[in-house]
Amino acid sequence: MKTKIIKIYNASYQIYGAPKIASILQSRGHVISEKTVGNYMREEGIKAVWVRPYVRTTIDPDFDIKLKNILDRDFKPAAPNTVWVTDITYVHTLEGFIYLTSVMDLFSRKIIGWQVSDSLATEHVIEAIEKAKTSRELSQPIIIHSDRGSQYVSKSYIESTPAGQYIRSYSNKGNPWDNACIESFHALIKREWLNRFVIKNLKHGHELIFEYIEAFYNTVRIHGHCDMTSPFDFEVNFAS
Repeated sequence: MKTKIIKIYNASYQIYGAPKIASILQSRGHVISEKTVGNYMREEGIKAVWVRPYVRTTIDPDFDIKLKNILDRDFKPAAPNTVWVTDITYVHTLEGFIYLTSVMDLFSRKIIGWQVSDSLATEHVIEAIEKAKTSRELSQPIIIHSDRGSQYVSKSYIESTPAGQYIRSYSNKGNPWDNACIESFHALIKREWLNRFVIKNLKHGHELIFEYIEAFYNTVRIHGHCDMTSPFDFEVNFAS
């Protein structure tokens, strides 16, 4: 059993702790408790990557109070392609900051569009949204939620998310928890993955982010919200 635990642990890039490993073993027919898995892990000297609870690192500018919070913290939509959430985060490299813009389908927590850039220009936000749009089959207007950052209230962003295709929603001023799911993902990718590396530059950062999102987070990493399946499998199960 210890061999199986270590194999699952290593396959998760040493990220999973006892709860997720126990869940995987149970799904494979093994009768084992989370406590027993935890005991075995301690005996082997292995432990999960600790993920610090989300802490707000940026402050939204003061924009028009007419920006409505349509989402209103309803973080459990009933189907895919009904609510997307988006945000930008900073990533430190030896050559300075790079920026990751992500778009998440809130139903499955899957990252459906992302862009790594060397600036905070609005065009990179739009590129991430266009990637999301290209990857999905859209049949109805989608709520797209963000904070009130300058990129998300810009003319070009508004033109790229037209009424009829999108319903723009914004966090209330000074309320980071209104966009907690995508901001928590950005904390997760740093703590579980990026903080392990000395990131050289934009190219290196892009390679690492690609590996985490496309080869692990979307397709392999199990998530409590997804009934201990990956975002990809959660959507497949819903469709079937």
